[in-house]
Amino acid sequence: MTDYKATLNLPATDFPMKAGLPNREPETLKRLDGLYQRIREVSQGRPQFILHDGPPYANGVIHIGHALNKIIKDMITRSKTLSGFDAPYVPGWDCHGLPIEHKVETTHGKHLPADKVRELSRAYAAEQVALQKADFIRLGVLGDWDNPYLTMNFANEAGEIRALGKMVEQGVVFKGLKPVNWCFDCGSALAEAEVEYQDKKSDAIDVAFLVEDADKLATAFGLSALSKPAAIVIWTTTPWTIPANQALNVHPEFNYALVDTGERLLLLAEDLVADCVARYGVEGEVIATAPGAALELINFRHPLYERLSPVYLAEYVELDAGTGVVHSAPAYGEDDFRTCKQYGMTNDDIFSPVQSNGVYINDLPFFGGQFIWKANPAIVTKLEEVGALLKHQSIQHSYMHCWRHKTPLIYRATAQWFVGMDIPVKGGNGETLRERALNAIEQTEFVPAWGKQRLHNMIAGRPDWCISRQRNWGVPIPFFLHKESGELHPRTLELVEQVAQRVEQGGIAAWFDMDAGELLGDESGQYDKITDTLDVWFDSGTTHWHVMRGSHPMGHAEGPLADLYLEGSDQHRGWFHSSLLTGSAIDGHAPYRGLLTHGFTVDENGRKMSKSLGNTIAPQKVNDTLGADILRLWVSSTDYSGEMAVSDQILQRSADAYRRIRNTARFLLSNLNGFDPKVDALPAEQMLDLDRWAVDRARLLQAEIAEAYDTYKFWNVYQKVHNFCVQELGGFYLDIIKDRQYTTQANSVARRSCQTALYHIAEALVRWIAPVLSFTSEELWQHLPGERNESVMLNTWYEGLAELPADQALGRVFWDTVMGVKEAVNKELENLRNAKAIRGNLEAEVTLFVEPALDEALSKLGDELRFVLITSQAALAPLAEAPDEAVATEVPGLKLRILKSAETKCARCWHFRADVGSHAAHPDICGRCVDNIEGAGEVRHHA
Repeated sequence: MTDYKATLNLPATDFPMKAGLPNREPETLKRLDGLYQRIREVSQGRPQFILHDGPPYANGVIHIGHALNKIIKDMITRSKTLSGFDAPYVPGWDCHGLPIEHKVETTHGKHLPADKVRELSRAYAAEQVALQKADFIRLGVLGDWDNPYLTMNFANEAGEIRALGKMVEQGVVFKGLKPVNWCFDCGSALAEAEVEYQDKKSDAIDVAFLVEDADKLATAFGLSALSKPAAIVIWTTTPWTIPANQALNVHPEFNYALVDTGERLLLLAEDLVADCVARYGVEGEVIATAPGAALELINFRHPLYERLSPVYLAEYVELDAGTGVVHSAPAYGEDDFRTCKQYGMTNDDIFSPVQSNGVYINDLPFFGGQFIWKANPAIVTKLEEVGALLKHQSIQHSYMHCWRHKTPLIYRATAQWFVGMDIPVKGGNGETLRERALNAIEQTEFVPAWGKQRLHNMIAGRPDWCISRQRNWGVPIPFFLHKESGELHPRTLELVEQVAQRVEQGGIAAWFDMDAGELLGDESGQYDKITDTLDVWFDSGTTHWHVMRGSHPMGHAEGPLADLYLEGSDQHRGWFHSSLLTGSAIDGHAPYRGLLTHGFTVDENGRKMSKSLGNTIAPQKVNDTLGADILRLWVSSTDYSGEMAVSDQILQRSADAYRRIRNTARFLLSNLNGFDPKVDALPAEQMLDLDRWAVDRARLLQAEIAEAYDTYKFWNVYQKVHNFCVQELGGFYLDIIKDRQYTTQANSVARRSCQTALYHIAEALVRWIAPVLSFTSEELWQHLPGERNESVMLNTWYEGLAELPADQALGRVFWDTVMGVKEAVNKELENLRNAKAIRGNLEAEVTLFVEPALDEALSKLGDELRFVLITSQAALAPLAEAPDEAVATEVPGLKLRILKSAETKCARCWHFRADVGSHAAHPDICGRCVDNIEGAGEVRHHA
C-alpha cells in the first residue's frame, strides 16, 4: 500500500501544545520589557480612559485579593486600549500609617526617637513596595511600574498638605473635642474603615441611681409625694464608663413607670417592667406612669461619687434591651456627647478619666491607675457594696475591635481635627459637605448598582470625619495654634504652602525638624506647632489632587478626573468614601465618574480564607505551578459582584478551560502552515459559504465581546470565547473543514478559503483573549503568519472580519439550521459508536428523512452535505418515506437512518467510497483523492 501522507496538507506549528506557563511567562515578560511605554506612544491622540489605582498598603506579600484586584484593573485598561482608548495605568502604594510604624517598633524596639521611626518606616515601606511590585508584574499587569506613585514620595506628601490647605480654605476643617474610635495599642484615633466587629464577652449590669429631686419626680408621676426611696435604673455592658457618668437619657415619647418593689421604687420603661423585675428576682407593682418628656432635668445621684446626673431627653434610646434608660458618659459615646452638648455642657465640663493608654487617671477615687478592662470587676464589686447593683451577668455580643491589633476599642473624647460634614462649604450657596457628597453619588455610575445605596447610606449617616492621628509616620497637619485662644494662625493658608514647599524638598521630616521661628519669626513664642499627623485615608483620599494633578498628571480637564475607581466592597467606607469627601470639598464633585466594586475571595465552601483554616491560595504558588494566565482566567470567569470562590480544584477547572482555548488556537495556527496572508488570502466574495459564515460569526461575536468588556462583564467574555472555541469552532466548523484542509490541493480555492477564514478568526481571537490571557495572547501573536508589530497590545480590535450579506443564499439562518441537523446526526452516530455498530463517523452512511422546507434548505449543499455531516454518504428523502426503524430527532421534521457503509475505505481521506480502486495507478484511494493528487483538483462550493 502506498503511503499518501506526503500528499496531504498536514497541520504543523511551533506553537506548543503544552503551555509550560510557569517557565514561559517570565520569558515573555523579559521580551516585552518596555511595552507599557510603547503602548503610550501608539495611543497618543486617542480619547482617554482613566482608571485611577487605589493604593494597596505597603506591608506584607500580596495575597489572592490583591491579585484579583490588580488583574481586574489590568483587564479593563487592556480592553480599553484595544477599543481605541489611551488608557494609562499608574500603580500606587499607601505608605504611611500605624501598621508600618508598628512593624518598625516590633523589629527595632519601642521608644525609638521619632525621627528614627520615620527613617526606618520609609525604608521598610520601600522594601515592601519593591516586593509587591515584582509580584504584580509577574501577574502580567501592564503599568508604569518604573514610575509608580507612592504616598511617601516627597512630591505626594507636599501635595497632600496642599490638599489639606484647600479644605481649610473651604472652611470644612476644624478642631474639636469629640468621641472618636480609640485604640489603646495604637495610641491613636482610628478611622471607621479601621474598625471591625468581633464577639466579645462583657459584664452587663443594672445599676440604680437614687433620686435627688424627689418632689419633682413625684410631680412628674402625678403623685403628691414618694412613699419610699426611689431610684432610676440603667443597664450597660461597659461598667468602666460608670465613673464618667454625667447624665441619664430617656426617650421623650416612651412611657415610664414607677414600680414598687417593696424596699424602694424603681423607675423603668413601662414596656420593660416585666423583664426587669424578673431579671432582678423581685415582685413589682406599677403605681404610676409618666411620659419620658415629664422627667426632663430631674436630678439623680451618681452611685459612687458626690455629683448629680440629670435626665436628658434623647431619641436614640431604645426598648430592645435593658431598662429604657441610658446612662450617659459624654466622653465615651457619640450619642451621649451630642446630647450633653445640646443641653449646654461645655468641653471643659466633660469628664474624661481614661488616658490614651486605657488607664484611669491616678486621682480617680477607687479605681485610679487601673486599666479599664481590668477595672470592670472592681467597679461591679463597688456598686454592689454601695447597694446600687441590681443585677450582674456576662453576655457575648458583637463589639468594635481594631482591625490591626484585634483588640477592643472605645469611644474616647479627645481634641482632634475634623472635617465637618454639616458645615456649609465656602462658595457653595449654603451647601454642606454632606449635601455635596450625596449629590455627587447621584452623578456617579455604580457597578454593581447596589453600591450606590450602600455608599449613600454611609455618607447620609456618618459623623464628622476625624482626620488627625497621634503617630510619627504620617503626613503632618502643619498648623500653628495660638497658645491662649487656640485659634489657627491667621496666615495658615500661606504657611501651609510654605511647609509644602519644604516638604517637597525634604519630605515630612522637614516639618518635624523645623523650628516654629523659621516660619513665624518673632511670633513663634505665641504659637504652638502641633505634631498630629493625617489619617492615612486622607493620604489615599486626596490622590486625585496630589497624584492626578500633581506627581502624575492625568485625567479629564472638565468634571471628575477619573472615569473609574475600582476596589473591593470594603472601600465604600474606605478609599471611595474619603475620595468622595475630599473631592466634594475641593472640587464640588466626586473625583470619579464610576465606581466598580468587587467581592472578597472565599473557598469553594464559601468560607472566608484564613491561614488557620489552611484554605488560602497564594498567587505566587499559582504562578509557579499553573501560571498567571490560569489565575487571570479564573478572575475573568467569576462574577465579581459577590463573593468569589477559589480553590485548587476551581483553579484546575480553569486550567482545563484554558487548555481548550489553547488547543483551539493551536489548531488555527497549525492549519495556517504555509499561508501568507499577503499572497494567499482570498477576498470574501471568493470564499466558500461555510468559511464566510465562520468569519461572520466571529464578527458578530467580537461585537458582543467588546460590549462585555466595555460593561466590565468579564465572565461573559470568558463564556463567549470558551463556547465559541468548544461549540461553533470545535464542535462544528473546525471538524468540518479538516477534510478540505488536509485533502484538497495546497493552493486550491477550497483550502485557501479555509485558511483565510482561520487567519481572520485567529487575528480576532488573539485580541479577544489579550486582556485576560496576557501571556498566551503574546505567544499566539508571535506565531501568527504575516507581518506584525511586537505585541498584540499595540493594536485594536480586528477589523478584517467581513459581514455576511443579508441576501446570501446560505446565510446565518441556513447555517443555524445545519448546526441543528448536524447535532442530531452526531448524537445518533455516538449511540452507534457506543453500541460498536460503527467504529468512526466516516464508516457511516446517513439518510435524512425530512419535511419539504428542510429538504429545500439541505439540498443547497448537494453532495457536500456528507462533508458537513462528516459521513461517507448523506442522502435526503421525504419524511413520509421514513421506515419504522428511522430514529426521530429533536429537530422538527427530521428522522434518521444510519447504516454501516459496505464500501471500501480510502487510504488517503478515509472516506468509504464505491470508487476506491477505480484508478489503476492508485488502487487504495478514491477518485476524489486521485484528482486532488494528479488532476485539476476537487472543487468545493459550500463546505
